[in-house]
Order: sequence, then structure tokens, then C-alpha cells
Amino acid sequence: MAAALRLGLLLFLSPLRSAESSTEFPSSPEAPSKTRATAWEQARSRPAPLTDVAKLCVCDLLVAQCDVNCCCDPDCSEADFSLFTTCSVPIVTGDSRLCSQKAAIYSLDTEANPPERVFKLVDHVNPSVFCIHATNYEQALSFSSPEIPTAENFDQLLKKFGSATFSAEPDSWSMSSDASDPSDANETYRYEYGVPIQTVDAFLRLPSPVVSSWCSDANPAGFLIHQATKCIRSISVESCGNIQAVSMLFYINSSILAVPKSSQMVNITVRSIVVQSLNGMRTLLSSNVIRHPMISDELCINIVLGVSYHVTYTDTGEIIEAAASFVLGAVNKEALSIQQSFEISFTQVNTNPVPFSGNPGYVVGLAVRAGFKPQGSGIIQNTNKYGQLTILQSTANQDCLTAQEARTPVLFGYNMISGCKLRITAAMNCQTLAQALRDLLMGQSFPEYVASFGNSQAQDVRDWVPITHLHTSEQSSCQIPVALEMEVKWTKYGSLVNPQARIVNVTATTTTTALKQLPLGRERTIPITSSVVFSDISSPAEPGYKAWPTINAKLPHDFFFPFV
Repeated sequence: MAAALRLGLLLFLSPLRSAESSTEFPSSPEAPSKTRATAWEQARSRPAPLTDVAKLCVCDLLVAQCDVNCCCDPDCSEADFSLFTTCSVPIVTGDSRLCSQKAAIYSLDTEANPPERVFKLVDHVNPSVFCIHATNYEQALSFSSPEIPTAENFDQLLKKFGSATFSAEPDSWSMSSDASDPSDANETYRYEYGVPIQTVDAFLRLPSPVVSSWCSDANPAGFLIHQATKCIRSISVESCGNIQAVSMLFYINSSILAVPKSSQMVNITVRSIVVQSLNGMRTLLSSNVIRHPMISDELCINIVLGVSYHVTYTDTGEIIEAAASFVLGAVNKEALSIQQSFEISFTQVNTNPVPFSGNPGYVVGLAVRAGFKPQGSGIIQNTNKYGQLTILQSTANQDCLTAQEARTPVLFGYNMISGCKLRITAAMNCQTLAQALRDLLMGQSFPEYVASFGNSQAQDVRDWVPITHLHTSEQSSCQIPVALEMEVKWTKYGSLVNPQARIVNVTATTTTTALKQLPLGRERTIPITSSVVFSDISSPAEPGYKAWPTINAKLPHDFFFPFV
């Protein structure tokens, strides 16, 4: 039996092993500190190029054969290049998110006899504000070979990956005091999106169901990830005072680290306490004094039924305040389990969280709520309304190059149109210009989903509508987006007396146009527009009335006795 279990686990376990980095830094204590600091700084800011764009060719599809119009195909000869009409891939780059990198430019010299291919290696600059300045982690740019379970390493892998939860970080990511680099002393830590919130003992717990509906306390709360969970906890009235998970102290007794790996701590304060009776009635207490579970009249009172964390942070990723709101209840001897609910939200300091845009339906003039949906998660919504569904905001000078960061939120029921003018010169690169205009029209982070109702919860994914993207273009080698048109279809939902506005479909249509090469010294001005239209697709309201009741009266057979 044990052998069969071991063989079954061998077939299913396949953990990843992190490849060892080939970059070496001077770490000897005898080496001069200045030399070590200089070498470390150069390695971080100027890493060796990991991708040779001159050897990349995305259009090379045929093995040992020349692909037509593929100017980067190494299998093509000069005779093949002379027959090409154009280069299907004129520019080849590495990671498009880098701020500066090498780019391979391919073109054809049609004036030569015969025509020749022209190859240039130039510096490509990313115009986006949010770009990667340097990449010094080589392991992240390649796939590592998984470690295959064997009879020798099975026990080690089972110990590491056999539990319900485990860390996905390789061992090489761990930082020890002996192997720390010289820059750690001057490096400023901060919380980043998704990073578990650290506490003095471990991390901030947000219990959630893992395999079954029972609560697991091993779920960490991620920074800036709004979560709401519900799970079941077993309980016994006789021992309720000894169950840590139903006590208020279990959720506030560990201080939060203001930033990771720091000694500055933030205590979790109690914001409010609501007591729920056995029949469901809730009462807000005037005092926020901690209440401990205790037995009273065969009831276990002051047990935690719900916890709601609220974390305040700065724009530098530092947590400055944390508060918890509790819902306390009572159970009798017949209860074997309770349902607990947990929630966490984040608010940036000196900003107001975005309120609901209706309850439940949208209210005209309030912002349309939008967000993203990572795989295996609920909707993630930005608390800033300017980070949700927005369109380009018109400026006084109407210059597109100065209006990249000017956005205005889409308000429900308001049809809006805005735009700017773009001056094009002959020196502008088509691909770079197209990407810049796409970022201008959609913003830095265009959402994926829109809330159906004004009060749609992030955990209810079915209450969110995906945004459908359409494209209209002309046949040309150089196409640039010139317009973004959004159509929001909504309908009246619910009672005829008090209908609620509900969004049922959102479509974003991007229009592109052909851009011809301008002669040297010539300029051209084109308009760039962005608009949103709300369409009411409600069916005509038809009032309904109940049918008149029918009287089905049956008299006894001797009702008229003795007359009949």
C-alpha cells in the first residue's frame, strides 16, 4: 500500500527548480569595499544583453528554406533578396517593455540593381512612461527545467510540496545575512502589488477555504488585492474560550511591518464592533474594547463571525495605518460549526475611495466601475476613479503629445467625445508612433471588465461584463490608430415602478488609418478622437395585472331541503 502511494505521488509531483544565476559579484570581505560596490552597481545598471536581436527572426517558418519577404531569414541569399517586394517584418526587438534596447531594422534598396537588403542595428527608445530600465535577473527570461521526482529526492520534494500550501519561490531567492549584497544596506524596501503583507511573526492572515469549505489560516493577504472570503469553522461551546480563531486577539495581536524587512511596525486598531444576536439582529457597540469569548447561560458569546480589514498606504508602498471591524455573535450547545466572513480593502492616503455608482442600478452622472480579472481571482478594481474606465481628456492646446496623462472618467449616461491633434513628420517611426497613439487612446491600463450594476461586488464575477474589442483598418504596411469608440449598452432591470439601470454589453472599437511616408521637410496634422455612447436597449414596458379571482363554490346536495 505504501509503495503504491509513493508511486502515485511520484507521477503527480513536478516542482520547478530555479536555475542558478551565472552572474558573480565580489563578496570576499578582504576585497576593497569601493571595488565591490562599483562592480555591483555596474552589474545592476548595465547587465549583459540576454537577447541578440540580430539573430532573431519571427518570420522564419520554413526549415532550411527561404521564406518569401522575410528579410531576416538566414536561409535567404542575395539572389532571393533581389526578388522580394517588401520586408514582412521591418523591425525586430526584444522585450517591448524595456526603455532602451537594440533594434534590428530591415528594408529593401529598390534603387540598386539588383535590389538589395539593407540591415541596420539602431537604439530603440520606448516612449512609454512605465518601462523597464534594466533587467538583471537572467532566470526570469528563460524557462527552467523541472526537477523530476526520483526515489532519491522523493522525500525531500514531498516535504517541500506535499502540504496544502507551499512557497513558489526558489531557494535561490532567499536572502541570508551572510550572502547579502553590499547594496542591501542602502536599498529602500516597499510593498508591491500582490506581495504578502508581513507581520512580526509571519504575515497577515485572511482565512479562506482551500480544499473544502473549512477555514484555512495559511492564506496571506496580498498588498492592494481586495479580497472577500467565507468559510466554515468548527466550534464547541464547552471549549470556545480556547479556540484562537474565534477570538478578536487572533486577528489583531500581531503588528504589521510598515515596509518589508523593516523594524517599523503598525499596530492593528479596532475600528468598530457589531454584536449579532441569535435571530440575526445586529447592534453597533459604542465602545471598541476587546471582548473575549466566554460562556454565559449555556451560550458561547463574543465569538468572531466576521473581520473586515482596512489598510491605508502611501504612494511609496508603505503601510501607515491598519484597522479591523468585527462582527461578534453567539452560538448555543447544538451548534457544531459557524460561518466566518473575512474582507480586506486598501485606500491610498489623502485619497477618497471610489463609492458605489448606484444601489443596485447605475445613477446617471456617476463613474462607470471597471477592473481586471487575473486568472483564478476575482475582479481587482482600482480605488481611484481615474484608474478605471476613462477616455482621453481634451486640453487647451489640443496637442496629443502633451495630453498623454490627461484622462477623464466615463460617467454613466453621459455621451462624451474628446480629441487632440497630432503633428507627424517624416522622421517619425511608424511602429513607435502606432504604439504611442494606442497608449494615448486607451491609457496605461485599459480595463477588462465593467460592473453590471453600480454596487457589483468584486468577488461576484458574474456581475461583471467583459469588454469586447473590435478593429477597423485599411490595407497598408503602416497603420496607426486614430479613434477609439466605446458603446455601452444598458437596459432597465427590475420593477416597473422603480427600474434599475444595468449594463449588459460594452464594445471598444479601434479605428486605424494608413500612414504614407512623407517627403523630407514635410509635416501632416491628423485628428485623434475618443468617444463613448450609451445606448438604451430596454424593451417596452408592459404592465401586467393579475387575473380576476374565480369563485368555485359548491353547495351541499341538501342545501335547499325541504323546498327542493
